[in-house]
Amino acid sequence: MKLFFLRKSPYVLPSAHYGGGRKRIFLGLLSGACLLLGCALALFLVLPWTVSGEHLRWLGLISLVLGCALITALFWLCLTLIFHIYTARLFPGVEAVRHVTIRLLFPLMELLAKAVHVERARVRRSFIKVNNEFVLARGIKTSPERLLLLLPHCIQRSACPHRLTHTLELCRRCGACPVGPLLDMRDKYGFSMAIATGGTIARRIVIERRPKLIIAVACERDLTSGIQDSYPLPVFGILNERPCGPCLDTLVPLRPLEAAVRHFLGLPAEEGTSGPFTARDEGAA
Repeated sequence: MKLFFLRKSPYVLPSAHYGGGRKRIFLGLLSGACLLLGCALALFLVLPWTVSGEHLRWLGLISLVLGCALITALFWLCLTLIFHIYTARLFPGVEAVRHVTIRLLFPLMELLAKAVHVERARVRRSFIKVNNEFVLARGIKTSPERLLLLLPHCIQRSACPHRLTHTLELCRRCGACPVGPLLDMRDKYGFSMAIATGGTIARRIVIERRPKLIIAVACERDLTSGIQDSYPLPVFGILNERPCGPCLDTLVPLRPLEAAVRHFLGLPAEEGTSGPFTARDEGAA
């Protein structure tokens, strides 16, 4: 029987919603990056002692103290994050730990993934899944006016003559792209909605709207960078669908999106609609 504090997180998301992205990819690369960085820091313990000369003995002592402190801090950060990802248990300071660890190690994780021939997109999908489970674990509920749905400009049909980046009300809701159904959803629930053409515009929208939580729809690359840049504002990421390739006439998975909206607004899931963390499959981890 597992100890209570080691019980698995109840917020396991279906990997099918993330292109097969699984937490084990993120956790494995995080552990590997932590070990690599720890080995690099261990050089502080070894190199100064290789320098001959009694007058440099102080350098070895300083490196010993500094190296041990850094290695201890690194492994504490990594183990804390892994424990939280596995159990979803919240404790003071875990958000800061998540931000510092990911900011510090995620670039190294991507390099490690390339070295072991793991696609960067798979790493990013795994990261988005882990982030979303973290957001769910926080139990955030908000009013409609404090919930922002942030969309990429590529969801609008490329042949449409009406440019919606400045005002969504120009949309004729013809059904040729997802914008019309999304506007219907906005009118139904009352949340805020905007289209961003890039990171700078997205940041400006966030500053103007001042949301409590963002549901963002985008590709792996944009979601990963947006989640990291938005800290401490929580972002629940939803991957778009790209039948025509990247950045052209992309689609939005409407049912999972509406389920997420209802969840964060504190509304019960509609009958026949999959909630944001329903199917607890073994592959989700």
